[in-house]
Amino acid sequence: MIIEDSILIQAPIERVWDTFTDLTCWKDWSTVLGNVTADTNTLTKGKRFKFCLRPFDLPLNVEPIVEEVMIHERIVWSGSKHGIHARHEFIFQQADNGILLKSIETFSGNILKVFGFAFPAQKMKELTLLMLHEVKEASENHYVRPKEGREKIWKIK
Repeated sequence: MIIEDSILIQAPIERVWDTFTDLTCWKDWSTVLGNVTADTNTLTKGKRFKFCLRPFDLPLNVEPIVEEVMIHERIVWSGSKHGIHARHEFIFQQADNGILLKSIETFSGNILKVFGFAFPAQKMKELTLLMLHEVKEASENHYVRPKEGREKIWKIK
């Protein structure tokens, strides 16, 4: 199963990259990935980081490892939980009006073959799109929007 989406961000690549890779500021802009902790301040190849994802009411704590970091181009992390392996790739591409940030998340595992019908694919797609909107908002506005109220602004239907 693959969930793919993208967004155009009207900001310089340096700002988009710094917003996305600086784990210390995720709490300022991300409502999707909460309680972020890591041994490093930035997404670093070979290092794990932790976050909490809430596809429904119950929290899902995830601890992926960063597989690849190509500065200003690409970041890949992956992890496994409850028999499902997820690989999340983010591609940063220069576009005429800014940076196109593309998200490609691939889910696999035997449990999906049996219980794939129960996998919350639509909810995961909504969360991915919400995260992309939040990266855009933070990059274009230097994280100036307060956390309160963002859920209403970026609620994806």
